[in-house]
Amino acid sequence: MRQIATAVSRWGLIAAALAMSPLSVGAAPNPAVPAAAAAGAASAAQDKAIAESLAEMLRDARTVISNNQDLINNPALGDKHLGGDRVLQAAVALYRKNTGVDPDAIDPNSREGRLLRAMMKAIVMVMADNQTTINEQGTGFKGFIPAVFGRLVAETFNGLAGNEAVIKVTAPPELVRNIKARPDAWERDVIKTKLLAPDWPKGQPFSADVTIDGRSAYRIAVPEYYRQSCLACHGSPKGEMDITGYPKEGQKVGDLGGVISITLFR
Repeated sequence: MRQIATAVSRWGLIAAALAMSPLSVGAAPNPAVPAAAAAGAASAAQDKAIAESLAEMLRDARTVISNNQDLINNPALGDKHLGGDRVLQAAVALYRKNTGVDPDAIDPNSREGRLLRAMMKAIVMVMADNQTTINEQGTGFKGFIPAVFGRLVAETFNGLAGNEAVIKVTAPPELVRNIKARPDAWERDVIKTKLLAPDWPKGQPFSADVTIDGRSAYRIAVPEYYRQSCLACHGSPKGEMDITGYPKEGQKVGDLGGVISITLFR
């Protein structure tokens, strides 16, 4: 994933910039135009790599929580020994497996390094904040499910990232169960016109350069699809109450179930 930012050819960027250049016929070439375009393309590639890295770490940590639902909901056990360090260690192992990159080796002074470490710190903080719930003996279902964990990690990350980045886990409006996860206007449009379009390549994110309150920013929407484990709450029969108390949506494996929305301010 990180290789996206480094594998882009310098000459490929310049060629693309020249192809998009608004030079008029007969006008003297302006070397600043292709150079600026190339720099912009490189910046977008770096932003994409950073955003996808953050999304990957969040997904991997959420997978760890999913894999440990039986442990978390075991009423016979008190201390589950599922603290932040253990969850982060397992998430980092998945990240390495899925990307081929060791997150600990990323320069902590780089933007990617700073933000990725903020994500990792958020994972540890959320687990620490929820130990009482997780370790409550005599109670089965704790409500500490992957969706809740993901939202809490995103909110904690946003506090750590300051004014540099924002992450939200959202979904198509009809699937949103928490008001905090409702898509904004940009997200709704992207979900409707891009990610849900029949011809949209499955798994492909959508990104764009935008302006938010006068600030230039890079936004990306990373689609997520229902897996079999998701259907216990979101599958069939539609309308039946799931374990969390919400009606099931009747979704199927492979349906668009969520979107990791990331904004990187410039």
